[in-house]
Amino acid sequence: MVGSWTWSRRLTFYIPLALFLIFLLFPFYWMTIVSLRPTTETVSGRFNPFWIHTLTLENYQFLFTDTTFPEWFKNTLIVATASTAVSLFCSVLAGYALARLRFPGSNFLGVGIFLAYLVPPTLLFLPLAQVIARYDLFNTYWALIFTYPTQLIPFASWLLMGYFRTIPKEIEESALIDGSSRLGSLIKIILPLALPGVLSAGIFSFTLSWNEFLYALVFMSSGPMKTIPVGAVTELIRSDVLGWGALMAVGILGSVPVAFIYSFFVDQYVSGLTAGAVKG
Repeated sequence: MVGSWTWSRRLTFYIPLALFLIFLLFPFYWMTIVSLRPTTETVSGRFNPFWIHTLTLENYQFLFTDTTFPEWFKNTLIVATASTAVSLFCSVLAGYALARLRFPGSNFLGVGIFLAYLVPPTLLFLPLAQVIARYDLFNTYWALIFTYPTQLIPFASWLLMGYFRTIPKEIEESALIDGSSRLGSLIKIILPLALPGVLSAGIFSFTLSWNEFLYALVFMSSGPMKTIPVGAVTELIRSDVLGWGALMAVGILGSVPVAFIYSFFVDQYVSGLTAGAVKG
């Protein structure tokens, strides 16, 4: 019985899990392999997708010496961090108000905020471009810091609204009876309890800002102000020539910060998304 149960568990759990991990991680393995081999070997007939014949760091060296990749990285980090901070601040206030305060139209407003997230960015960048041009913000950090929250705040507010509703009202009411203000109870009681939800909204906002391409291409795509997605497309793809090694190196270096954040907060991220989805 024990032996058959062990084989049954392997067949129904471990083997599917192993296949899923291979399917999930193979693109990253492929990117690493291509980034560590010479470009001539990649485009030649001797290409082996599973092994490296000649190990080299020339693709990474090319990024740091022949391109402005450090500037791309700095621009992306500044824009993503600032946009995430602005979005979290607004989303916490909006999510808390919709979850705790009762006013006419609050339910419809909550649904409307989430529906605003579903509006395609391709429909918004034209009117936003007029606003950016009017205030002379092209090729500045503010162009993206002010426009990214239009996509980040609706989803983050909806997520936090669902998470705030999982926190018992009695805890907050006790603080209000003891003399705490509404803002004080939010900062001292609700936010510490809602930390997984806040982290989930923050990771989502940071990831979306880090990988965003359309707004960055339209609003901040000249000179040293490019972000990583825009710089990779405009500098490493020229006509019909593709620098596969350098492109894969950009992909590896560009995914490191996001992967680093996920590795520390993955439990809180899953918890926040699950609670927000159930209650939202």
